[in-house]
Amino acid sequence: MLLAIALLTGVAVVSLTMLLLQSNANNATMAQLNDLATIGGGEDTIARRRRQQRLDRMKSVLQAFGERVESGRKDSSEVRQFLLQAGYVDPNSVSIYWAARVILAMSFVAGALFVLPMFNVTFAQMLIGVVWLGGMGWVGPVFYVRSRLKARQKELQKAMPDMLDMLVVCVEAGLGLNQAFVRVADEIDHVSLVMSEQLALVNLEMRAGTPRDEALKNLAERTGLTDMKSLVGMLVQTDRFGTSVADALRVHSETMRTKRRQRAEEAAAKTTIKLVFPLVLFVFPAMFVVVLGPSVIAIYRMFTHL
Repeated sequence: MLLAIALLTGVAVVSLTMLLLQSNANNATMAQLNDLATIGGGEDTIARRRRQQRLDRMKSVLQAFGERVESGRKDSSEVRQFLLQAGYVDPNSVSIYWAARVILAMSFVAGALFVLPMFNVTFAQMLIGVVWLGGMGWVGPVFYVRSRLKARQKELQKAMPDMLDMLVVCVEAGLGLNQAFVRVADEIDHVSLVMSEQLALVNLEMRAGTPRDEALKNLAERTGLTDMKSLVGMLVQTDRFGTSVADALRVHSETMRTKRRQRAEEAAAKTTIKLVFPLVLFVFPAMFVVVLGPSVIAIYRMFTHL
């Protein structure tokens, strides 16, 4: 009996000690979590970190799947340039792009196979629906990336004359071309964030040791604009032959202003043709109803009384 009491007492003491130690460890862990929450901004920051971790895991899975799809293709360089011009500078963007296309197509096909039989469609209709939805899932990311690319190029096109004016002012004020790019990148962000980012990338490449002509050619490749390519060619030739950069930039700036005015005049001239279809389909029928409606009603009443 005494031995049993001693054993039970020892077990109770050990259990109580372990419970206290575990409680202290839990309290210390909670205190550390509270400290991290206080430093990082609270529960919202922790939730954002968890979401970011989930996104990173999903991104790694997509990357691994996309690398398998990309391994057998020969157009990786064209796709990389296409995504780079659309603003996707991540080195893994090509793999994620292919993974998104394949997964979206497979998801649409699986959804069609699951949903279409509920509407009692024939086998031919089901086959057409599966092929159509699978094709939409396959080409959907292409249209999305292309629309993003066009929007970025349009923004860059609108900001180029202002960028050239700022560049002319900086160069004529005595700044070198590299310092002028730095200043213009800082000042043009309220006009176009995309242009500011591209010029900042040029500055970073030159600081990293890339030659200026190569950095400028990379800028032309990233944007894909004809006007940017002509500007880069002009700057490269000016730097190579040692002519005045300020004079060349001023002439090119005036040319860009002229081109922008001509584009505006062309768009204004196209409005008359574009207005034909709304007028014919919507405005003219309403006018005919308002103008001819009372006359038609009066003529109808007159013939009914005869």
